[in-house]
Amino acid sequence: MQKADERHSPTPSRPAKTEPVPLHRTTEAIHAMPGRPDAPPAPYPPQLEQPVHLTAGELQASLDATMAQHKGGPVWLFAYGSLIWRPECPAVERSRARIHGYHRGLYLWSQIHRGTPDAPGLVLGLDRGGSCSGFAYRLPDEHLERHLLALWQREMPDAAYQPRWLDCRLEDGRRVQALGFVLRRNFACYAGALPDHVLTHVFARACGHYGTTRDYVEQTVNSLRAHAMPDRRLESALLRCSKQPHLDLD
Repeated sequence: MQKADERHSPTPSRPAKTEPVPLHRTTEAIHAMPGRPDAPPAPYPPQLEQPVHLTAGELQASLDATMAQHKGGPVWLFAYGSLIWRPECPAVERSRARIHGYHRGLYLWSQIHRGTPDAPGLVLGLDRGGSCSGFAYRLPDEHLERHLLALWQREMPDAAYQPRWLDCRLEDGRRVQALGFVLRRNFACYAGALPDHVLTHVFARACGHYGTTRDYVEQTVNSLRAHAMPDRRLESALLRCSKQPHLDLD
């Protein structure tokens, strides 16, 4: 005869059964991923607010606040886009370099330099995640303030970028603190990763005061490749979304 506590002991509970996710839901989630050709279409041109330009006082305040965070020593600048092929400041030393924690991407709408409000273009920025190759420039001590102010006037017409001191590794292994311009994701003109059909419109139509978005990207891609630092993702976007891109692929 069984003991009472054995007769009335509860039946061991079984693990709750997990219902499989329906295949059609999984497929829908995959199809909705950004950049897929069958993703829901993103509009072009987008409805954008007009960016508010920083005043001379705000530019100077931003420069002063950034330099106050510098740990001393030579001032280095990390170039990842047009500063590679059209530098703003003279340099006493230049080296290929890499940063970690940020990657390069066409993530910022441009309504003046590389596009217009009716046909916005795109420019490059550093966004979080991954790594990025480029050039590090050591700026001269002489007239440093003047050179930095010219850099701010070019790169910081509005508040799209956040100047930051980045850990940067030079080609010879040295590690330096380099100034870089990082995207503000909460800025109204932040675009993020865009699907191919939008990039196709941008490369075909967008042109601003400094020229077309397509020319800007081609010059960056060719400069990186010329210095043995190819950006495969940027090259691939041009090949997919631009008719007869002028790329030096040899």
